[in-house]
Amino acid sequence: MTRDARVILARPTLAASRLEGLVRAERFVQTHPGQTMVPNAAIRAAPATSAEQVNQLLFGEMFDALDESNGFVWGQARRDGYVGWVGKDALATSISEPTHWVRVPRTVVFTAPSIKARVWGFLGLNALVSVAESAESLARVVAAGWVPAAHLAPIGRGWLEPAAAAAGFLGAPYVWGGRDSLGLDCSGLVQQALLAAGLACPRDADQQSLLGVPVATSDLARGDLVFWKGHVGMMLDAQTLLHANAHHMAVAIEPLREAVDRIAAKGAGEVTACRRISPYRANT
Repeated sequence: MTRDARVILARPTLAASRLEGLVRAERFVQTHPGQTMVPNAAIRAAPATSAEQVNQLLFGEMFDALDESNGFVWGQARRDGYVGWVGKDALATSISEPTHWVRVPRTVVFTAPSIKARVWGFLGLNALVSVAESAESLARVVAAGWVPAAHLAPIGRGWLEPAAAAAGFLGAPYVWGGRDSLGLDCSGLVQQALLAAGLACPRDADQQSLLGVPVATSDLARGDLVFWKGHVGMMLDAQTLLHANAHHMAVAIEPLREAVDRIAAKGAGEVTACRRISPYRANT
């Protein structure tokens, strides 16, 4: 059976202790948890800032580290299981249990409980935060600052409809490996939309093509996913596609027929699958 190296924390010389007996490695070591305490952090293919970004961590997400080199740690993101290298400075070893999640495409964080205070930074959709206290319309987030309370929802509550969540990224730049409104790729967009609906979702398009059930192109509806080799988009209705793509270098809306014809004309192939995902969880 072929194992997907993207989600297996193992290499010939080193593997996570939980994999002992499942994979071959010279040594098995226990991981050490870290929590992302910057707005976002790149997961890279190698321990260097010049290395390819293969994924991204959002604020509050956990990363289980196994090795360290050149100021980077090698490990696995808990939320989607992706393996890679993250800058050590982006992770805190003091863990704050999330109480809320960010349910808007982007929110602002102030350094004091006032909208006139200095801005600490910005958090994107699905960032995980621990609210320590509230003051009028703002909530203090541990290790960050004060966030508009209306932009947060308690963990397990406030789910969004997937297509609406995806449409919130309209115009966001296309960035390989990104999953944040400052820049994201096609599968990052789909993953963020499904996470905002309370649905687990893997990172890459080929992994996502196994979700849900098949649906015919003639029966496409809002929220359905359309796949090409190495690409995915989400339908806004039976004829309209939303996707992050390198043609527009942004998240864009266009007729599905136009996208199909353009992608085929560029030699990237035809649609390989269409999938319908389970309905998002009703808000409670």
